Amino acid sequence: MTITAAFVLFAVTWFMVFFVVLPLRLVTQGDAGETVPGTHASAPADFRLGRKARLTTFWAVPIWAALSAFILWGGVTVRDIDVFDRMSPERGSPLVTAPE
Repeated sequence: MTITAAFVLFAVTWFMVFFVVLPLRLVTQGDAGETVPGTHASAPADFRLGRKARLTTFWAVPIWAALSAFILWGGVTVRDIDVFDRMSPERGSPLVTAPE
């Protein structure tokens, strides 16, 4: 895995975790009973983006490390999940026989 691929994997992982963390412990203005004029009642009342970003990073780093280890391990390849047998066998594989 290249450094660029590792960075892209981290960015994708971070944003996916971020979208999971965003609605956690959300208190809306309607729940708090203090709706600011011109906003929806479903708007956040006390939105702390920095806390959500730190929590996201706290969870994204170990998830990214596990995904990176799994990719670098190489035990599962695309050929392993080819359920329709559309890929030809690898060259040098014992399943490939030389033409006679």
